[in-house]
Amino acid sequence: MNNEIWKAYSHGMAAALQEGGVHVSAMLLRTYRQLELSDTEAMLLLQIMVYMEADLNDFPTPEELADRMGISVREVGQMLGRLMKDEFLTIDEYVDSGSGKQSERYNWNGWLLKAAQLTAEQKRETRKAERQPMRNHSASSADLFSVFEQEFGRLLSPMECETITGWLDQDRYTDEIIRFALKEAVFAGKLSLRYIDRILIEWSRNRVTNADEARAHAQKFRGGRG
Repeated sequence: MNNEIWKAYSHGMAAALQEGGVHVSAMLLRTYRQLELSDTEAMLLLQIMVYMEADLNDFPTPEELADRMGISVREVGQMLGRLMKDEFLTIDEYVDSGSGKQSERYNWNGWLLKAAQLTAEQKRETRKAERQPMRNHSASSADLFSVFEQEFGRLLSPMECETITGWLDQDRYTDEIIRFALKEAVFAGKLSLRYIDRILIEWSRNRVTNADEARAHAQKFRGGRG
């Protein structure tokens, strides 16, 4: 009997893997209500992801979405309109490389960006309450994302926002040390999050925890190279 159960489980797992999957950031699920998305709107966005990533359908019709969710086409249309109006969802136009025809596809980067910004703001507020105010600095009160965008000379992508949020949330780097790492990247003329990440890892290995220690470490490193 146990052997039969195990065989059934194995077949079920194999079938599930063949069907493909969709990666959904926990950040999206934690914040969607705070972003004033309803359960149904969040599910609609998730179903669009499933169509694109698992079903290879970049632009499911309202009828297809309605059928999958068990709601009316009118409800789907209303929700799509609201999601696009509030910039959770956009429609991109592109030229299909295979057919050469003009095509459309959904883009949910707006949802990712809003969730990343909200998460970062919540982490900043928590850290601000847990520790003493940072030293006076002209940029200390500025939004961390805005500081990066100012230095990069462009808007950050959703993936870049997630990376910065990960530094704060998962790696536990302070706002102060991230700003100083950005300055080092500017000084080196290597404006990329990958380069900044290497700086932060190096400082973490050397137990650098604040801007003064980072400054001393950077000066020592430059002196060694010279």
